[in-house]
Amino acid sequence: MRCLVIGHLTHDIIVKDGRKTERIGGGAYYSSLALSKFCEVVVLTKIGKDFPIEWLEELESYGISTIIIPSEKSTTYELLYLDEENRQLKLLSKADSFTLDEIPQEKFDIILLNPVANEIPPKALELVKAKEVAVDIQGFIRTFKNGRVGLKKINGEFLKNAHVVHADVNEFQHVKNLNPDDLEVLLVSNGSESGVAYHKGEKYIYYPLKIDAKEPTGAGDVFLASFAYFYRECPFIQALKRANAFTAAFLERRTIDFPIAEAMEKAKFVKVEKLNTDEETSAR
Repeated sequence: MRCLVIGHLTHDIIVKDGRKTERIGGGAYYSSLALSKFCEVVVLTKIGKDFPIEWLEELESYGISTIIIPSEKSTTYELLYLDEENRQLKLLSKADSFTLDEIPQEKFDIILLNPVANEIPPKALELVKAKEVAVDIQGFIRTFKNGRVGLKKINGEFLKNAHVVHADVNEFQHVKNLNPDDLEVLLVSNGSESGVAYHKGEKYIYYPLKIDAKEPTGAGDVFLASFAYFYRECPFIQALKRANAFTAAFLERRTIDFPIAEAMEKAKFVKVEKLNTDEETSAR
């Protein structure tokens, strides 16, 4: 199985408990790591000459190939953690955005679009060719004022070209003109609290496993990527449980170096409830 992930790899400066750490990040990084457990992964990204070569070598060590389009700068974020689940983001620099003619026309089994700073044009969803197209909303709705990251309202009609869409509960409030029944799958996560999932118009509540996670960075990216894979391999509810369990295993270790069987065992303890969908579910 061949998977393509599109988005900026980032230079993350993490400030937590008075300590500063620098490392590779970005939705494309975490999503490609998760998918590398299951398939052949290619990452299409833009970075500058300042991007540390050892971070790219880390991806190679997991069998992940990179298609790098040179940019004057790399996308650099400062992540200031206020507590275990809340953080402030500041954009320090941004790599060039993708143009439509840079979007591959080659067909893949899964194509995952995971922007972090509006680098992917919405029309790209009309061009990609895959048996399954998965999208994370976060990078489409961000605004930047003096580097500070905010959220803006967007017209979500372009997302109807995707099979699987993920957002957190705050992000989804900013998406207009998109109903859950417009999509095959919509995943709306809420950190360590219960999330909502829609499958072909049916609404479900899922309860993430309670774990001791020191840091949540990348959770949504791993969740979306692992779900996109599992959804091709098994029924919806089973895929939802497995993706939750896989994400929990990642958050416990901050690595994907764990046995798949161990994560699948955890999936038995993920609770999913089907709800009555008569209530209003539209994004306004």
